Amino acid sequence: MNVFPYPERFIDYLAEYYGSRDYFECHEIMEEYWKENPDSPYIGCWLVLIRIPVCLYHARRGNWTGAAKLMGKAAVEAEAEAMAGNFDELGLDGKKLAIALSRAAEEWRKPEATYADIELPLVDPVLRSAAEERCRELGYSWGIAGLEAGDNVIHRHLTRDRSEVVIARAEAAKRKALSRELPGGDNRP
Repeated sequence: MNVFPYPERFIDYLAEYYGSRDYFECHEIMEEYWKENPDSPYIGCWLVLIRIPVCLYHARRGNWTGAAKLMGKAAVEAEAEAMAGNFDELGLDGKKLAIALSRAAEEWRKPEATYADIELPLVDPVLRSAAEERCRELGYSWGIAGLEAGDNVIHRHLTRDRSEVVIARAEAAKRKALSRELPGGDNRP
């Protein structure tokens, strides 16, 4: 099998997932690809692959409630994609992935929950080789433990520039307040 059927961003995602364990970056990579390719036959797979690092990011920081809830949703979505054979076409064992996500969601609902990485079941050796090569190009070692990623990665959201988000939220609040003041209630400009 030739690696070219796989999107480069998917290979980038896998390199970050296994090399840096920067789940915030994994989410960004796949979300960008997902948005740019709304007609992809694998749109459901991309969405699951967006959700997984978000869940791991929260779980690694101890936010079990949010992580378990979203992981449960990802597990259901992964099972549907696995049944359709879509993950298999992307070089992943979809059934094993769905089971792993379901188990994680279940474990994270327990009071004694602890963090453990979720290994994506890569079954295509060509895909794995391409992702390992990209990992090396980025200066990472393949397969580090998520808890060894370092505080800058584990708590990445604390260091990112959120000025655009803050401005957008303030503008939305202003529009909402203005709509309340206009006659007739919710008149949106």
